[in-house]
Amino acid sequence: MKKLIIALPAYNEEKVIASVLQQIKQAIKKLTDLDCEIVVINDCSTDGTARIVCKNKVTLLNHKINRGLGGSLATAFVYAQRKKADCLVTMDSDGQHDPQDLLNVIDPVINDDVDVVIGIRKLNQMPFDRQIINASSSFLTFLFFGVWCSDTQSGFRAFGKKAINSIQLKTQRMEASSEFFSEISRSKLAFREVRIKVIYTKYSRSKGQSNLNAFSVLLKLFMRLFR
Repeated sequence: MKKLIIALPAYNEEKVIASVLQQIKQAIKKLTDLDCEIVVINDCSTDGTARIVCKNKVTLLNHKINRGLGGSLATAFVYAQRKKADCLVTMDSDGQHDPQDLLNVIDPVINDDVDVVIGIRKLNQMPFDRQIINASSSFLTFLFFGVWCSDTQSGFRAFGKKAINSIQLKTQRMEASSEFFSEISRSKLAFREVRIKVIYTKYSRSKGQSNLNAFSVLLKLFMRLFR
């Protein structure tokens, strides 16, 4: 039976994490041919996130210091390597992703068709300001790394064994979303885009990166990777 790990980076998500975990648990009941494990990477939250995760009886990995999104994703990859996972899925912990999309996202990886799947949000589901940021990020990522993806900032992704064992994230913060495409290019990983549903709420928007910060994040990534 193939091993699937669903990893959720989390920082101060006590308001929604219980609901998100329950929705994922319901969704994976359909994946009867997989050994599924939900893992929350608690990035040194200062609220009750860790306590709530423990009550929900899923795997909890605690950071002693706040390492940011990139640091949390790196922890997910190390854990997946240790567990010899066949597939690693990353999802946001703020309720933005629909767990019912899990099967569509993991299917190309589980069937060994590709190494990486990126869940692509429909433009008409995204606020206009996010559309602009996303288009700009995709263009700059292609310009620097030669890999085109129409939604580079999506946090809903799936990785097969080759990707799990070859991707090495260097950045600690939001830059990691674009860095994945540097790693896809470096390791010559095959990837595919799959349409997903996105659920924007006032809460989920408050948890994402700000519009003003988006371009500085990309600049930091390029400066770090090319210095």
